[in-house]
Amino acid sequence: MSAGAAAKPLVSCFKRAVLLAGLWVGLVGADLEGLAAGALAVPVAVWLSLHLLPSVHPIRLLRLTTLLPGFLWRSVVGGIDVAWRAFHPRMPLRPGWISVPVSLPDGGRVALGTEVSLMPGTLSAGTHERRLLIHVLDTRAQVDEAVRLDEARLASVLRGGPVRP
Repeated sequence: MSAGAAAKPLVSCFKRAVLLAGLWVGLVGADLEGLAAGALAVPVAVWLSLHLLPSVHPIRLLRLTTLLPGFLWRSVVGGIDVAWRAFHPRMPLRPGWISVPVSLPDGGRVALGTEVSLMPGTLSAGTHERRLLIHVLDTRAQVDEAVRLDEARLASVLRGGPVRP
């Protein structure tokens, strides 16, 4: 085994540790007790993630950060949309299910489903035969187009292609 091949598991472990540590600090803050608990929790989470979701496609952390502004924006817009529908006098709803074909690998489909759930009026309910199953509050919305755009953005993080707007 070459030195490059031996370094790949370490790089994957390091990337996951950075990602999970950042998530930990973002959730609990940077106080001393939170950091001490994170020093124990993050290595366990890294070990668990490596065993439950082995690295198939490398994730590019810098590219992942380019998705953050859109992710945050859609979560705000999604919350406002759901609140608007709930308080609207006529409750403009036409709930239903849609199924969107996706070409991402298993872990990528899970990540896409998580991001799709932040779109206004949507909730990803899993996958079936390489299709993302989504419950929507309004079947007239163009959710499938938005899913394809998000899939392209996420694919760029997983495969290293250009990040599309």
